[in-house]
Amino acid sequence: MSTPSEVRASFRSGSSRTTAGLADGFQQANLVAVPAEHAFDFLLFAVRNPAPCPIVDVVEAGRWTPSVAPGADLRTDLPAYRVWRDGDLVAEPGDVTGAWRDDLVSFLLGCSFTFEHVLVAAGIPLRHLATGGNVAMYDTTRPCRPAGVFSGNLVVSMRPIPAGRVDDVVRICSALPWAHGAPVHVGDPAALGIADLARPDYGDAAEVAPGEVPVFWACGVTPQNVLRHSRIPFAITHAPGHMFVTDRPADAAP
Repeated sequence: MSTPSEVRASFRSGSSRTTAGLADGFQQANLVAVPAEHAFDFLLFAVRNPAPCPIVDVVEAGRWTPSVAPGADLRTDLPAYRVWRDGDLVAEPGDVTGAWRDDLVSFLLGCSFTFEHVLVAAGIPLRHLATGGNVAMYDTTRPCRPAGVFSGNLVVSMRPIPAGRVDDVVRICSALPWAHGAPVHVGDPAALGIADLARPDYGDAAEVAPGEVPVFWACGVTPQNVLRHSRIPFAITHAPGHMFVTDRPADAAP
């Protein structure tokens, strides 16, 4: 198994893949970098919406090395990024050194990939890991609590879970609130406004087989939906499923 620093070095050298299943036992994080003038509003948004936006670290303007990974570079050490202008996605590069601005405040938000190795160790199968794909993610009709300029709807990730193991999943994930914690919904996707599980908004579709139920977690792609809705002039995020791998153990609270 590669260490977090080895994983980041591979991305810095130009490789790219979903980070699901990489560096088991360490926390992964979503990236949201916004201009300093909007940073307090986004901090307030994260505090008001801790399920999709659990704060792992905040890096002040003019810096790009987080405390959760000394020596790392947030501009180069993710496998894929997204660049946003006025709420529109304008680029998906593998390196954002040229697009980075000195006024960007970077937020690292917990990711559900952090708890996946714990579920697998407990004997709970995860289909996207077995197939080498990305987890399925969906826009919902459930609104987040707004804060300043930021508002928009929740995004969720979905994993098919054997019906008899759902209680175990809830128990395991509840102990990791910095990785989105317990599921926000189990069962009928229509209750979240999801029309077709076969057509995720991000990631790869995962079939729900007989004897399984769809289980949904709040997702760190939610801020990207919020950026699209709020239309601030500029932001940089990770690409869905392409996370920042930290040096912090999965079971270590922020």
